[in-house]
Amino acid sequence: MPKLVRLYIVNVAIGFGLSALFLGVLLGLDVAGLRHLILHTDMGWLAGLMIFVFSGSIFAGVQFGIAVMGMADRDDTPRGGLRQHAAPVPVRVAAPARKRR
Repeated sequence: MPKLVRLYIVNVAIGFGLSALFLGVLLGLDVAGLRHLILHTDMGWLAGLMIFVFSGSIFAGVQFGIAVMGMADRDDTPRGGLRQHAAPVPVRVAAPARKRR
């Protein structure tokens, strides 16, 4: 299996694990009455499933983005900012004389 595919699968699993934890915290703290909605209504399981899937897709995407950005090589070469080596050079520009009104 290619490394990038394995990295994606691992990060999606982490994201959905975080989503399950997030849903557990929402139910445990009964935020906005969600525990009653999910556990005591006929279609509450659908609301719980939707929270799990949608927050899981968000968490998985963020987790994968963080992992990919963390793979970047460090660039320790100096980038700009070397103005102490440059000497200012005066540039003379002839401007046409303005007429006063």
